[in-house]
Amino acid sequence: MGDVLHALPALAALRRAEPERWIGWAIEPRWSPLLASSENGGERPGALNAHRPLVNRWHSVNVPLWKRAGLSLATVTDLRALRRELRGQDFGVCVDLQGSIRSAAIGRIAGTPDFVGSATPREAPARLLYGNRVRVHSAHVVEQACELLGVAVGRSLEPTVVELPRSTGAEAWAAERIVSNNTVLLAPTAGWGAKEWPAKRFGAVASALARRGQEILVNAASETDRAARDVAEASHGLAKLVVCSVEQLIALTRRCRLVIAGDTGPLHLAAALGVPVVGLYGPTDPARTGPWGTRAMVLRDRVSVTDHRRYAATEAGLLRITVDEVVSAARELLRSE
Repeated sequence: MGDVLHALPALAALRRAEPERWIGWAIEPRWSPLLASSENGGERPGALNAHRPLVNRWHSVNVPLWKRAGLSLATVTDLRALRRELRGQDFGVCVDLQGSIRSAAIGRIAGTPDFVGSATPREAPARLLYGNRVRVHSAHVVEQACELLGVAVGRSLEPTVVELPRSTGAEAWAAERIVSNNTVLLAPTAGWGAKEWPAKRFGAVASALARRGQEILVNAASETDRAARDVAEASHGLAKLVVCSVEQLIALTRRCRLVIAGDTGPLHLAAALGVPVVGLYGPTDPARTGPWGTRAMVLRDRVSVTDHRRYAATEAGLLRITVDEVVSAARELLRSE
């Protein structure tokens, strides 16, 4: 989710500059609601609207199948179908804004005359697949995406505020669950354990803010989400679990006054929607992946060291961030509205 959201301000800038350009996006289906609402089915193919504001079409990248089936006939068949679909669109240029080996490989099979990627991608071997390697100079990944896309289309791009799809059903669902204007959303999980602040501390934050009149929701991946349940238990029942789809999370976040999370998708979703955030950072550098586009307070202890290895245990510097610091940051943002 975070990778898609970090790329969207560049896409929004291109769409504003060139409203008639056809733009496709290769994406895992579970993240496609960030590009197009499920309610878009009856619209004219390629048309832009509130359900699909930025891309003309998204192309399904079935990573779960590839992981599950390995190098099987099912995987090969699916890859061939994706290759035919991408090449059938006759794209003039492909840009890899993620910088992984997988995204570079997908870009390569699109067969475009020009394939653009970073000269220093996140996963170094990916650069071998690019035809046009661009050396980016910006620190933040949002600005790096603008540099890459700008080179690809031959114009200067500045990050632009993103319009995310609206689902009528999801908006109605969220309206039923948020009835106050004092809702704070907590997102306790992250891509790997080292980025996760302890659930019990999230629970203590929930208790402190609830006692000050905030309604506290906890984003849960499922009914059995252990971290989310630990937060709710540590809050002594003052925080409520909310299990939702990506469409529903977008609608829910729109209605929140504040989101508190680590360097994870819900944090960057809130930033894209202009919702204030408290970001809890440890092994990742907020100068590179900090919240962009909203009022934010980022907490990171000076002993934290940037390290993207996927350790299971919470990073030492992240553990030094206290409950009182998070509550204080949250209250300051809530007061400043």
